[in-house]
Amino acid sequence: MRNVRKSLLILVLVFVFTVVAGCGGSSKETAAGGSDEPITIALSPWPGWYMWYLVEQQGLFEKHGVNVKLEWFPVYSDSLQALATGKVDANSQTLSDTLAPISKGIGLKAVLVNDNSNGGDAIVAKPDIASVKDLKGKTVATELGTVDHLLLLTALDQNGLKESDVNFVNMTVNDAGPAFITGKTDASVLWEPFQTKAVTEGKGKVLFSSKDTPGLIPDLLVFRDSVVKNRKGDVQKIVDAWFEGLEYFKAHPDEAIKLLAQKAETTPADFKLGLDSIKLFTREDNVTAFGTREDYSSLAYTAQKTAEFLQKLDMVDDIDDYSVIFDSSFVAGH
Repeated sequence: MRNVRKSLLILVLVFVFTVVAGCGGSSKETAAGGSDEPITIALSPWPGWYMWYLVEQQGLFEKHGVNVKLEWFPVYSDSLQALATGKVDANSQTLSDTLAPISKGIGLKAVLVNDNSNGGDAIVAKPDIASVKDLKGKTVATELGTVDHLLLLTALDQNGLKESDVNFVNMTVNDAGPAFITGKTDASVLWEPFQTKAVTEGKGKVLFSSKDTPGLIPDLLVFRDSVVKNRKGDVQKIVDAWFEGLEYFKAHPDEAIKLLAQKAETTPADFKLGLDSIKLFTREDNVTAFGTREDYSSLAYTAQKTAEFLQKLDMVDDIDDYSVIFDSSFVAGH
């Protein structure tokens, strides 16, 4: 599988990370050392990450005594670049998208699992495509180097196919969804809420999803390592506010879903469909995920297996120590 193209997105991000690191960090990073400066957290369209708005709306950041500014990025890859260039202090992103900069020695630290995708990422195909094997020769769209690209490659690999067996089209999820709905692609790899819209408006069906690969796609809160070092207390307050937000959601689900659906510009019913496609992680779930085991319930194991797969595609360099990616102290409340 060495003939699969390298991820231009990852290479660009790694270059930017390296430049920032080589310059000793941006002014934003330096400012992060002062407790009066807001900590900026980036988020993108994903059901679990909208929960940050519930935390904000309920005043839980203020309650825990931390100044936080949420930064919205309609295009997920833009949030990755924002973290790389120091425009934000933390990003809501997948584990797989954290591996490339880590493999280059760039300092990032995952401090929280927001959720696991459990059907929320999927290959949506035309009704006459019966199986993944039937994608051979078909036009399939997803964004190069992202987690949904990984899901596509995993699905193809499990069914004896390579990326070269399909007509791969590089599109952001924002474009891949409409492309499928208008019939420009035979299949697109999408996440919620784009997935549900493609199924309902594009008369598509889910061919393969993250439900078929449990544990493969953890969604994380990832900080720049310097922020974790300089503002450890504030990072703890953010994590604590998140868990209190989840408790509020559990106690007031209808009210919370209505609020979050407005943020997502969709109906409460459709937003609930998105939530049903993920597993929100409690503090106890987090403690388990940060533990060391030989299965996908462990972040370290998942990171290693995902990195090994991406290394075969020349998308990630070797990683000597996977433990450097994670800091479990915050979910443990230390």
